Amino acid sequence: MKLKVGHRDALIIVDMQKDFMPQGALPVPEGDTIIPIINNYLRIFQESKASVILTRDWHPPNHISFKSRGGLWPPHCIRNSEGAKFHPDLKIPSNAVIISKATEPDKEAYSGFDGTELNSILTSRAVKRVFICGVATEYCVKETALDALRLGYLVLILNDAIKGISKSNSEKALELLLNKGALIIEMSDLLE
Repeated sequence: MKLKVGHRDALIIVDMQKDFMPQGALPVPEGDTIIPIINNYLRIFQESKASVILTRDWHPPNHISFKSRGGLWPPHCIRNSEGAKFHPDLKIPSNAVIISKATEPDKEAYSGFDGTELNSILTSRAVKRVFICGVATEYCVKETALDALRLGYLVLILNDAIKGISKSNSEKALELLLNKGALIIEMSDLLE
């Protein structure tokens, strides 16, 4: 059975920023290869009058996730920097909602819901289903999806439009999401 996208659905595009693309400060291998697929989803969701949300890391220069502060990562997606910009090939609609996360120096936040107004925006639009794509599968995609499930949304992971850092950790993340009630679909599962 094919799914029809409607105005009570939301496409959540996670962290498609320059620093997470090849040649970025914290690259997801082949992260840029999903951009044409995401653009195709964007077209379908816009034609269906669904909500389009883009999350982004928007770190202060001294963020707790950085190695200089004992975190795991090199400095990346520092707010207003070149690396924090969305990939230029992404066809972002003018009515898209941008959600900035991990904006506090002393608080890590992988999920698009963590410390943001994302849930209240979706609630105000009566959204019931969220379709999630982007990078990285085993970090911000997984955490955004887990929070959406906890908040009672029907969560659909767009498997052809996600990329992870490690194949095995990405597979584990998808298995966890399936076990928690998410659905994993691809473009061929949608009605155009």
